[in-house]
Amino acid sequence: MTVAIVLLSLTVSVVFGWAAVEGVMRLAKVRGGAGPRPSSGGHRATVLRERPAQPRVLRGGAWIGALERLAITGAILARQPEMVAAVVAVKGLGRWADLQTNPALTERFIIGTLASYVAAGACGYVGLALMG
Repeated sequence: MTVAIVLLSLTVSVVFGWAAVEGVMRLAKVRGGAGPRPSSGGHRATVLRERPAQPRVLRGGAWIGALERLAITGAILARQPEMVAAVVAVKGLGRWADLQTNPALTERFIIGTLASYVAAGACGYVGLALMG
């Protein structure tokens, strides 16, 4: 029974975590319409607006997220929650150069990472509770 709970917790961590991160990232986007229409000084004019640059997505993010959730949930299920610090450190160091060269990605990185960690932690502790 314990093996089934561990496998289920790990699977749910990856799948639920992916859905949770996607949902949080959608909610975190700035909402609102096009904003007020620019004034043309009483004359009809076409006003061109600059499109905001789309932040590029960090390569391998989905795979890294799945692996980090496996590691965090596994550490909690193994009753070694201090190992979560190692996951946090490895991810932070691994992405340091990307975040330094493109600061616009920092907010997206932090939001996605925290959502992923919360989902993984929740799955790990629910699994521990089920194991008794």
